[in-house]
Amino acid sequence: MKLIDIQYVLEDWSPISNAEDFDNVGLLVGDPSATIEKALITLDTTQNILDEAINQNCNLIITFHPFLYKGDESLKSEEYVDEIIIKALKHNINIYAIHTNLDNNPKGVSFQIAKRLGLKNLEIMIKKDEKENIGMGMIGDLEIEKTETDFLNFLKDKMEISNLRHSNLLGNNIKRIGVLGGSGSFAIEEALNKNIDCYVTADLKYHDFFKSNNKMLLVDIGHYESEKYTKELILNYLNKKIPKFACVIAKSRTNPVNYY
Repeated sequence: MKLIDIQYVLEDWSPISNAEDFDNVGLLVGDPSATIEKALITLDTTQNILDEAINQNCNLIITFHPFLYKGDESLKSEEYVDEIIIKALKHNINIYAIHTNLDNNPKGVSFQIAKRLGLKNLEIMIKKDEKENIGMGMIGDLEIEKTETDFLNFLKDKMEISNLRHSNLLGNNIKRIGVLGGSGSFAIEEALNKNIDCYVTADLKYHDFFKSNNKMLLVDIGHYESEKYTKELILNYLNKKIPKFACVIAKSRTNPVNYY
């Protein structure tokens, strides 16, 4: 199957135009006319992921997180990124990124969290365009409200995590919840405006926890942990749209954060 045909399927689902301006999505390494034998789906592209692709005879990596760049007027890649690109080219491996365009998909990353928590009456937290049903984050209701501690235990169970960070407990019951996969501190104010009981996201800094202003519970479940079900989301979509196309989920652990 030609890579360009796989791109059409992915971009029909989550158009590149729906990505945020800062993002680096689409075909990062490779040739749209290349014939793809098998694809490896991952959250991040690391040396271990490349080795796994080589060992599994995958000549396409579909990654959620694109390569990171630094610099002002010119794009200068990090050293580890240069090494990945060189190795990918050497082994004829194409790399395609689908990131904030999938974040903005109404059935995308945050929807997966909402689904795992069994939230009802779903709506998008921050619409990208008022005329379109796309945007970041989801808001929904628990079927039965819970105490804060019961909810935190429920959250750990449903998201399959062993720890989390949260703001001060307020003694309120939790019913209406906002979720946003990945770094979500930018949406704290919007979450407050939505009058929700708890906002679940990741990458909150020390001072971010003050921003709840004792009006809602803030919970940080970890960046990788909030997005880890995205691999299954991509796989299931491709299996549905291209059932004869061979694609597998990467087994290598790419989370750079460890807990002791």
